[in-house]
Order: sequence, then C-alpha cells, then structure tokens
Amino acid sequence: MPLQDAIFTAVSAITVTGLTTVDTAVAWSPFGLGVILVAIQVGGLGVITIALLLARAVTRRLGLGGRVFAQQSIGSPELGEVRRLLTIVIVTTLSIQGALAVLLAPPFIAAEGWATGTWHAVFYAVSAFNNAGFTTHTGGLTVFDGNLFILGPIVVGVFVGSLGFPVFLNIIKNKWDRTRWTLHTKLTLATTLILLLLGTGAWTLFEWSNPATIGDMDPAAKIFHGVFASTMMRSGGFAITDTAASTTTTLLLSDALMFVGGGSASTAGGIKVTTLAVLFLAIVAEARGTKDVRVAQRTIPDSILRVAISVTFLGASLVLTATTLLTLTNDASLDRVLFEVISAFATCGLSVGLSAELDAFGKIILSVLMLAGRIGPIGLAAALAIRHRNVLYTYANERPIIG
Repeated sequence: MPLQDAIFTAVSAITVTGLTTVDTAVAWSPFGLGVILVAIQVGGLGVITIALLLARAVTRRLGLGGRVFAQQSIGSPELGEVRRLLTIVIVTTLSIQGALAVLLAPPFIAAEGWATGTWHAVFYAVSAFNNAGFTTHTGGLTVFDGNLFILGPIVVGVFVGSLGFPVFLNIIKNKWDRTRWTLHTKLTLATTLILLLLGTGAWTLFEWSNPATIGDMDPAAKIFHGVFASTMMRSGGFAITDTAASTTTTLLLSDALMFVGGGSASTAGGIKVTTLAVLFLAIVAEARGTKDVRVAQRTIPDSILRVAISVTFLGASLVLTATTLLTLTNDASLDRVLFEVISAFATCGLSVGLSAELDAFGKIILSVLMLAGRIGPIGLAAALAIRHRNVLYTYANERPIIG
C-alpha cells in the first residue's frame, strides 16, 4: 500500500468524506477496516463536538442579545454544561447507530452469515449516520441495488445524520411541538426537505433516459434511485449507480447540492443548509424592499447574514483555487475536476473516479481540501461571531454602485 494512498484514506475517514484511491474492500485487512471504522466514528463525533463547543464559546463572548439568539439557534439550554452536552451527543449517536445496525443485521446475516453480516451491519450503520460513504463491498452499494432492506436504513441514517444535533435536541426537548421549535430547527428542516424534493425530481428527470444509470428501469425504481441520489448528494457519499456515467447536467446538479451540504453541527459537510436559507431570505427581503430579513415572525441579525456570506465566499474560494490547481496539473476534464473538488470540500465522498487517477500532488490537494472543508466553515463562523467588538463611533455612509 503506497503511503500516499494510506494517508489519503486516513484523512478521508477522519473527515468522514468517503473519497478513496483504492478499493476499500480489497486493499485493507480486517484490522485496517477496523481502523477506518474507528476513524469515521471519532471524526464524526469530533466534528459535532467541536461545532457545539464553538457555539458554546460564541454564546459566552457575545452580548446579551447575541447570546440569546445564538443559544436559541443551537436549541440547547445545556450549552453551559459541557459534560452533559457531550454525554447527550455520544448517547444519541450510539443509540441511532445501534438502531440502524439492528435494522441492517437481518439482511446481511441472511446473505453472509452471523459474523460477517453483523460486522457489515455495524460498519454501514456507522458510515451512514456519519455521512462517511465508506463501503466494505467491492462495487460499493451497487451490489445491493434493489434491496430496500439494506438501502432503506442507510438512506434514513444519512438523512438523520445530516440534520445536526441542535435539531435533535430542540425536537426532543419540545416533544415535537412545532410551535416551540427554534428558527434554526425550522430553517434546517424546511430547507433540507425542499432540497431533497428538488434534488429527487431533477436527478430523476436528468437520468430518466440514461441507459448507463436508470434508463432501463421501471418508473418506481427510477424514483427510488432519485430519492437515494438526492439524499446522498448532500453529503452521504453512497451510490447505487455509476456516478461517472451520469449526464453532465446531473453532475452540475450534484455540484450544487454537495456544495450546500447538510445541517449545522451535523456529520454533513458543505456550507450548510441554514447558510443557503439565510442568503435566500436576504435576497427575498431585498427584492421586496424590506429593511430586515424576516421569517417565521423572527428577524435575522445582520451579523448572521455577514457570517453566511463569508462562509459561502470562503467555500467558493477554496473550490476555485483547488480546481485551478488540479486543472493545471492534470489532463482531466473540467466537469470531472470540479465534481471531485466539491465532493472533497463538502466531505461528500461521491466520485467520478478521478481521485484514484491523480498523482501525489493532486491527492495532497484533495486531502488538504477535505480537512479545510470539514473545519473551515465551522471555524470561520465561530471566529467571525467571537470577533464582535463594541464600537463607540461610526463613519458616514456612502453607497458604492452595485451591479
């Protein structure tokens, strides 16, 4: 095993991305697969923990108004108690993964026996909830295409893992009383469902007649593949069709959904669905000529809008820089390079096969991008919020021409 491939796999696992340069099922021993599983679990819990602790740090540094807004957005009164918060995160994670493993065990055991079947059930449960996309079968999940007893729980695990613990805590605390959900919970759920539906419809439409993917399937199977693909494009990383065989339009759709990603303080990557929601609401407010960004009888502070713009700009800059470097050093087409770069930045894991074709420099670029994509948006958002300063003066307004 070349060192560069081992390092790439380690980075991909710890950042819960799922991009690989070798066949995971063949290249690694049982011990190696165990290490990958532990890295996925540690990486998933680590990112969630870092996000929640940074949110806690932000609430301590902001003024009273900002503190109340941030704490309500996180949706947890336990932010001041780190130990209790981490306990909730760990227990919830293990409980959900345990439930997924129980659902996955029967079909795997029936096909592969007790030992192997149980191992695969646990591995896929952890990989799904953490949105890692790693598989332990040659060919990935394509070998289970049509098996709803395996694919169903995996889709649910990826979807739940992409929502984020602030949403879990808020829903559990308020016992599904939607009138008491925080704005963060409402925006996350609404945007996630909208993207899921739009992604399903668009992917199914673009691939409907593609014989290399779903063109020869019946309508019901095509729709299920659309739901599966739409869920995975926003961070899951699993695939039951050949991604490289998708149409160029489908790849562009995937680029957009991967870049957005999932919920804040979740195992998903990207700039996050709430960032997209805030930017969209700001555009709507500007189009209507309203001064404030309002939704659900709440006003979103200008500081949150600035953070959303900054996170989006940072993400776009990283993607542009990495894409430029890879196109200069490799002969791959732009659509393949852009897809692989966004997948790395958004820690999605879907691939058109380019990662395995890259030279050492290209693999280093993707490795750095995976790390930056996992930590960057979280760190930037927290840093911008913490750097709030009270200014006792202001300069005169002057409006530059925009557009």
